[in-house]
Amino acid sequence: MAVVNPKVDGGKPFDWGKASADYAKYRDIYPEMFYRQILDAGLCVQGQTVLDLGTGTGVLPRNLYRYGAQFVGIDLSPEQIEQARRLAKQAGMQIDFFACPAESVDFPDHTFDVVTACQCFFYFDAKKLLPNLRRMLRPGGRLAILYMAWLPGEDPIARASEQLVLRYNPSWSGGGETRHPIELPPETEMYFTVEQEYLFDLKIPFTRESWNGRMKACRGIGASLSEKEVAAFEEAHMQLLQQIAPEHFFIEHYAAMTVLRVKK
Repeated sequence: MAVVNPKVDGGKPFDWGKASADYAKYRDIYPEMFYRQILDAGLCVQGQTVLDLGTGTGVLPRNLYRYGAQFVGIDLSPEQIEQARRLAKQAGMQIDFFACPAESVDFPDHTFDVVTACQCFFYFDAKKLLPNLRRMLRPGGRLAILYMAWLPGEDPIARASEQLVLRYNPSWSGGGETRHPIELPPETEMYFTVEQEYLFDLKIPFTRESWNGRMKACRGIGASLSEKEVAAFEEAHMQLLQQIAPEHFFIEHYAAMTVLRVKK
């Protein structure tokens, strides 16, 4: 399902369904420290019911499943949900996944203890979403917004790859990341109070093949370009990596997490 968002890529359409196979294979890269931060905040643990917005291929629910929470994952893209269901089934996990826009989720009042949104919150219409989340969360329920990105200003491999993405898709607005806390829309304070904020650095391991896959599965390439253009990018990117990167390397990232609690 193609999406046009004036806040993203200058309004150029993108469709995560086109990148679902690469997304499933190459974007399950959050390290243990990332998940530990979630658990240490008392989220996604035994006894909790969790709604994961923009779940993609179900990366967050699948990696946190062993800690005992009951998960529901939703995503706009049917192809992403198909991959999420496949991967969960292969792992023997009982997770419900549904294809629908975040703004249209309609569970009964006070269904969830926690809502998570990883790599996706900025896509949503906060005016529609936030009052609905407050309704579906139990009293004292929490919303965790998470994000992780490479740092092109500090990592030369990431910088070179990013520059190549922009050659193939000059409209891509996902580059140039620097460390910053989660940016909350002004409507947030009507429904939630900020409880905790975290900002921390991570080194993520890659091979040439897996980093190429990660870049193909970014919005600017796999979700936006034609198959022919993606293939041309991949060929150029692999040639670039053979010149600038060893077979095994780390990419500098940072992660941010903001935990909000429902207002009484």
